[in-house]
Amino acid sequence: MSTRGIEVLAPGVCTLPQDTGRPGLRHLGIAMSGALDPWALALANLLVGNPGDAPALEITLSGPRLRFHVPARIALCGATIEASADGQAIPMARPVDVPAGCELRLGRCLDGARSYLAVLGGLRLPSVLGSASTDLRAGFEGLAGRPLRAGDQLPLAGQVDAPCLHVPTWWIDTAFDDRPRPSPDRVVRVIPGPDATTGERSLHGQAWKIAPDSNRQGLRLQGPALALADPGERVSEPVAPGCVQLPPGGQPIVLLADAQTHGGYPRIGQAIRADWPLLAQLRPGDGVRFAPCTAAEARAALARQRQRLHRIALALEARRARA
Repeated sequence: MSTRGIEVLAPGVCTLPQDTGRPGLRHLGIAMSGALDPWALALANLLVGNPGDAPALEITLSGPRLRFHVPARIALCGATIEASADGQAIPMARPVDVPAGCELRLGRCLDGARSYLAVLGGLRLPSVLGSASTDLRAGFEGLAGRPLRAGDQLPLAGQVDAPCLHVPTWWIDTAFDDRPRPSPDRVVRVIPGPDATTGERSLHGQAWKIAPDSNRQGLRLQGPALALADPGERVSEPVAPGCVQLPPGGQPIVLLADAQTHGGYPRIGQAIRADWPLLAQLRPGDGVRFAPCTAAEARAALARQRQRLHRIALALEARRARA
């Protein structure tokens, strides 16, 4: 047994090593993959002192039990999750130092679908096409392209001097957690797609629920069927994460990070990138609405989000420097 990392005692529902994925390869048929909630991934990494794109664990709905064989600094961001280390509750969106031998128990996600566990130094995993992310559909990287299993070993690239469980002394009682909070009126902004006339206006006019068969490839929506102006067959065309497709049944699908690279369904909209964290946290049965957005508004929203993350990174660096 390795003594240089984390041992998986129980895997949780679907726990995956993820980083920021493989952008720029869709023309080769390679899905982007990566964390569905890039904000939570980046924030968790920054809190422990990693680059924002370092590999971490994406936890869906219910988390794993992990044994740390080395002392480590960890942070949890995203959906609030039941979390304890050696029986002691640990907070969200804060760095926490855990000693060697510590057992971390991660239970249910309480107010979203996904939580992210980052560890100082990141997970030491092989990289394929510039990323260690797990691509479940293609079946590669992470841990052989599959979710965690009991008995897996996760090597770490760094460790800290942590004789006991504690929050680092340089930390003050402030959490950098700006994610959208659960609400019955979640709104995702959508730019009209190439086939917007077939259903984009109706998409905005009603509430939708997330279907149980949603996954990392896409969120299936349930609601009154949207009518197709042209029900005829279409030539398969490029699609990307965030694309809102309209199948013949009239129930839209919002593509996520593991989306296919081409599809033949009408493309009635594109969920803006700044709202991908909100999409990532939707659970089966949750409600969501859509609102129209321009390309300029989408660029401005993403710029504000990235600026906020940059300010957080600078603030954390300043705190560590003063410690």
